[in-house]
Amino acid sequence: MWQLNEAQVELQDRVRDVAMAKVRERVLEVPDCCDYPADLFAVLADEKLIGQEIPTAYGGHGHGELEACLVTEELARFSGTVSLMSAYVSLVAIPIMVAGTEEQKKQWLPSLVSGERLGSYALTEPDVGSDPAALQTRAERHGDTWVLNGRKKFIGNAGLARTYVVFARTGGAGARGVSAFLVDGDSPGISAETLRTMGMPGWHLGAPKFDDVEVPHANLLGKEGDGFRIAMQTFDRSRPVVAAQAVGVAQGAIDLAVDYAMRRHTFGKPLLEHQGIQFKLAGLEASTAAARALTLQAAAAVDAGDPGATKLASMAKLIAGDTSMRVTEEAVQVLGGNGYLKDFPAERMMRDAKVLQIYEGASEIQRLVIARQLVKEASGREPVWPECMPGTHGIADGTPVSSEDEQGQAEKSDVGARV
Repeated sequence: MWQLNEAQVELQDRVRDVAMAKVRERVLEVPDCCDYPADLFAVLADEKLIGQEIPTAYGGHGHGELEACLVTEELARFSGTVSLMSAYVSLVAIPIMVAGTEEQKKQWLPSLVSGERLGSYALTEPDVGSDPAALQTRAERHGDTWVLNGRKKFIGNAGLARTYVVFARTGGAGARGVSAFLVDGDSPGISAETLRTMGMPGWHLGAPKFDDVEVPHANLLGKEGDGFRIAMQTFDRSRPVVAAQAVGVAQGAIDLAVDYAMRRHTFGKPLLEHQGIQFKLAGLEASTAAARALTLQAAAAVDAGDPGATKLASMAKLIAGDTSMRVTEEAVQVLGGNGYLKDFPAERMMRDAKVLQIYEGASEIQRLVIARQLVKEASGREPVWPECMPGTHGIADGTPVSSEDEQGQAEKSDVGARV
């Protein structure tokens, strides 16, 4: 069993208490198509449930990835949308922490943590999701100013954000031509179209457009051409949080299904006393616990700077996302006809779970990342069973697969859309 320390358990309990008292009933009032529920984000800010992994010097809590995952899971048990509000602050802050100068960190991070300024992570484009090395948005330098032009899509807080992290092409084709910028959302030339989604009611998703937006050179994150690397480093740290979202949604669905099955009577006894239902719920609980363990392992690896964190983060996101989809679907089944009604949260949980298989790199992309890491690991070690390798016992000789250099590998493989 994964052991949390006393402080982590206290944090987990506090988040659960806040969610029960201030989130649970309010989210039932949020329709599928509505304005951004700013009051719920205010709860997160007031209760200091955002910015867990941001250093205290910039207004954060100085915790690690593990604490961020604990907060996200507890919120997601009651609302995927609210957990996404919290997780999204981290997503915008991570590239600043990874590549920002001290001046940039002091200028941009405190207002994100306090909730004063909503943030937005603008990577995905209408024609570019799983291949961000092919970005078409461009930034051209004119003296000490960059001029930004292009369109993005599937971008959280688009049109509401006052802090954008925007990835744009500053050089030639491929990953090496991508740079990252901090863009003031109040700058002239920024507009956004709102998109309607299947799940995550109240989450503001949009398609921002940048028309001759002027960005000071001082707002360049890292060096010119560092954008792709910054995006990949961000995903390594943000994927476990998405996995925690998925675990939370799944656990919330199990909680609902068990409570319902205890009180719903069929054939003269509670539904939960039927062995078929017991076995179904037992399997869902076991799968969710396994996804949680992998998620926390990935978070701990990130905190420790483990070089294997990339593979663990992708595995956690893959397993947790697929588990959440299956668990919520089965929860709807346990509730029967009531599970199909909007009066019960099961159907919302099922719709929320779907996007967890898509954003932050779709499940197919995670499999690709994991496979490439396997190739890299195998290429760097001696065969475990050398006597079974080609060239022995009459087996035809073969050329071992060699790992590509890290940048070339990244250009051909990674990473999908982030809502």
